[in-house]
Amino acid sequence: MNTGKLIQKHNRITELIASKEVRQSINKIKDLIDTANNGDHRRQIENIESTYKSMVKYTIEGVHDPERNKILTRMLQSLLSLADNVKQDILARYSGWHTYWLKENNEKEKNIAGKSIIESVDDLLFKEELDEWLNYAGTPSTDPESDYARKHRSLVDKIFNHLWLTDTYGEAETELINLTAKSSRFEWYENSIFTTAITLSALRYWDPEKIKALASIYRNKEEQVSERALAGLLLALYYYDARIHIYPEIEDLLKELSIDESFREHLKITILQIIRSGETERISKKLHDEILPRVAELKPKIEDKLDLDNLLPEDIMEGKNPDWSDMFKESEDLYRTMEEFSKLQMEGADVYMSAFANLKNFDFFRTISNWFIPFYPDHEAIDVLFRDDVLASGTNELAEALYKTPFICNSDKYSLVLNLQHLPSSQKEMMLKVFRMELEGLEQMKDNELGPDMTKEFKTNVTQYLQDLYRFFKLSPYKKEFDDVFRSALDFHRTNLFGMVLKDNESISTFADYYFGKDFYNEALELFTEMINEKPDEAQLYEKAAYCHQQNGNYEGALQMYKKAEILDRKLWTLKKIGFCNRRLGRHEEALKYHMEAEPLDPENMHTLAMIGHCYLDMKDFDSALKYYFKVEYNDPDNFRILKPIAWCYFVQGKFELSKKYFDKLDTSVMKGHDYINAGHLSLCMGNRVKALENYRKSIVVGKMDKKDFMEIFNDDADILIRNNIDPDDLPIITDYLFFDLED
Repeated sequence: MNTGKLIQKHNRITELIASKEVRQSINKIKDLIDTANNGDHRRQIENIESTYKSMVKYTIEGVHDPERNKILTRMLQSLLSLADNVKQDILARYSGWHTYWLKENNEKEKNIAGKSIIESVDDLLFKEELDEWLNYAGTPSTDPESDYARKHRSLVDKIFNHLWLTDTYGEAETELINLTAKSSRFEWYENSIFTTAITLSALRYWDPEKIKALASIYRNKEEQVSERALAGLLLALYYYDARIHIYPEIEDLLKELSIDESFREHLKITILQIIRSGETERISKKLHDEILPRVAELKPKIEDKLDLDNLLPEDIMEGKNPDWSDMFKESEDLYRTMEEFSKLQMEGADVYMSAFANLKNFDFFRTISNWFIPFYPDHEAIDVLFRDDVLASGTNELAEALYKTPFICNSDKYSLVLNLQHLPSSQKEMMLKVFRMELEGLEQMKDNELGPDMTKEFKTNVTQYLQDLYRFFKLSPYKKEFDDVFRSALDFHRTNLFGMVLKDNESISTFADYYFGKDFYNEALELFTEMINEKPDEAQLYEKAAYCHQQNGNYEGALQMYKKAEILDRKLWTLKKIGFCNRRLGRHEEALKYHMEAEPLDPENMHTLAMIGHCYLDMKDFDSALKYYFKVEYNDPDNFRILKPIAWCYFVQGKFELSKKYFDKLDTSVMKGHDYINAGHLSLCMGNRVKALENYRKSIVVGKMDKKDFMEIFNDDADILIRNNIDPDDLPIITDYLFFDLED
């Protein structure tokens, strides 16, 4: 059976169960059972169906059963469990996945050894096996090839695989988790990967006991382990969000956890970092296509003194309200480009994903647990560096710097170490210098800290771990066997978890502003709308909601919100936005009205003057438009963009010489496809067809304009050309000549 179709069918079944559509759920589970051909499953669904039919019959007959809701909840849980089991059976039989091969091998090994793990409360056999396993554990050997070290690694692998591949946890698993957490025989980094095994197991097969186990590990507050437990808890609850209300014990657990203020704070940090992971691909593309090329262009100039005054953006009034927050400052100039990478890094953005994506092919990453092992200086992967002629002397410093740096996740640190041994000597020496500088920089950062940040270590650890998980789901050779929980991580605010634990105004505001600051306008709008219902007199909420509508292209919705904001707090920015939206909606007179109202509030604002000119231009009042464009030209002589509408106004009025005067002032560096078309029109009307065709050609070649777009603009302007004595029969000939020339 096609695994993709199986997963789709299973997802549909769980949706139906969550919606309490029992009859439809039963019918669809029957279809899956026919594929699995399992008699036990068939008997289970028949029993559930019989019970449900009796419940329906008694309800219709008016029989009152005070336990009905509890019975229905247990029935829904049974349906979910059965659907999950059928899915697992089909995948084990038909998928060919490594996960099920490994699971089967583990079972065979236990059977050969004469032992089996019985998933029940009375699982004494597993307790005996656990005791035998724990006899191998102890103080780690210094020799990674010693018999003890090999047995210990084998033990760790067995525990990881058991916790990962076990479907439902019983007393044996609970005891195993408690023993590994409390025993001094296991290091923190081993408990870290055991915690990840529980997370992977929870994502593979739903079991409330796994959720409870992760919550318990989080509560133990063991650094590095606790952060992983909370991240796993959140990802599992996010993945199974529709199921939470079917398991009252999970709702009770969340209510109990949320009493602790530190849990709520940790929750916000972790959710924001999960959401931030959704930006990784966008950041990788931005780094590759924009930031790094621009940094490369700057390289020869870096030694020169930067003229910062001339690098300030000319106008920010078309963007977000500058009063809202520093995070909305523009960063379009070259100097900001130099800061952007650092800012993203400090925020916890995953800026190294693309750089390390090609360094995940080492054999080290063929072991699933190695994707999640925290980096620590004594790991055996470091040992190879001690035997390297160049790196040996600085290996301790290198390992210490990697261990301490908060900017690279654990998985990438191992990639770096594994790759170092293959570099030329000169690059190895350079890397040693880099990491010595990194150590010094980290110490300096520590000295410069203004005060203690109680969540700093938590933020660092959870960020690095989530980036480790992200790499596994995106880059692992086994990724097709795991449903990618990061695929749609932007809708955390819609989950039951969010509604139960983070429903306070402060939390909602935090997430709304984060979404807004990162340009996730749909998500931000949902939260701003919710906040407006709570605070209907807060103008800034209407402003931000309006801006979200505007960025989504809903100018009517934006206009309504801007007008409400303007009633509460009349300001220049809001008036201009109302004018802007009206202009986009084609209401030119209304737009002019608001821009005219804005002008006295800031008479020297060139943007307002230009917008008034645009409104007159839209209304074809070219003389009035020119008056305002001339004001901008006079007050801002370096603004070459204002020359374009002036040239156009003169052109449509038939004042070709004046139009040419302004077109000639335009530097080719600021000309775009539309500008070349306009210049072509002017040359055509002035009788210079060769020059006209040259400009038309540049609109496509230099301005990178699509031929279809060119023809649409050309045809729209045909009336203007005809009014200026161009023969209409010549127009198709001109465009045909142009395209023949381009094809040649």
